[in-house]
Amino acid sequence: MKLLRVGTAGAERPALLDQDGTLRDLSGIVTDIDSDLLADESALARVRAAAAAPGELPVLDAEGLRAGPPLARIGKIVCIGLNYHDHATETGAAIPTEPILFFKAPDTVVGPEDTVLVPRGSRKTDWEVELAVVIGRTARYLDSAEEALGHVAGYAVAHDVSEREFQIERGGTWDKGKNCETFNPLGPWLVTADEVPDPQALALKLWVNGELKQNGTTADQIFPVGEVVRYLSQFMTLYPGDVINTGTPAGVAMGQPEPKPYLKAGDVVELEVEGLGRQRQELKDA
Repeated sequence: MKLLRVGTAGAERPALLDQDGTLRDLSGIVTDIDSDLLADESALARVRAAAAAPGELPVLDAEGLRAGPPLARIGKIVCIGLNYHDHATETGAAIPTEPILFFKAPDTVVGPEDTVLVPRGSRKTDWEVELAVVIGRTARYLDSAEEALGHVAGYAVAHDVSEREFQIERGGTWDKGKNCETFNPLGPWLVTADEVPDPQALALKLWVNGELKQNGTTADQIFPVGEVVRYLSQFMTLYPGDVINTGTPAGVAMGQPEPKPYLKAGDVVELEVEGLGRQRQELKDA
């Protein structure tokens, strides 16, 4: 299923994109797309049954209707740094022997076509297309990558916007270069795991002002999705509604020759992950 939330910010309603590409209202069946839904097999079964029944779900007019983040009330966002061989190479970094972890606050999340704000004082705002993993079952001390994949509810497109000067040159951890407002567009859809049989076979692309900048595949991940979830479960409990951003392939501004083409107000970024939808953001000054 392709689950999403549509409407004005803060007043989104749950919806579903059916197999014919028709947008359908789920608000008569579930209150929202959130951790409660993902953890409730019976509720998900009702959604599946309604989606399969012709005419049961009302049609929504998608014209001019905003897509919000496809998941409400996110618990935590755990991010994996330098998780693609080609991205580590372009930045001159050693290949990590264990996943590099940092966090993004849930309040960085916006819709897939919402405005992204260039922070005040920023000189190095960068782009990163990523595969986001959404947890559906509580995960702690998992034994294998195969077991870990069974705890995944679904997948989405994430844009891990980053301010490199804040992240790398200002001391401390990476977090202050990752947590500026609007720095995690998510969606348009939460695609349930049954529709993504192999998360290591997805193409990722990103364009800036119509120019292709990133063109990678999750097959290049250093730590595959199942291993990332297993690894994280050794250090923290993952709950339904938690999100994992799994890293970005080569092609970010930081990895390009001088003068590096960092983002500025007026730029337009478009990105997609195969089968998970497409995003488009215009940048403005904060």
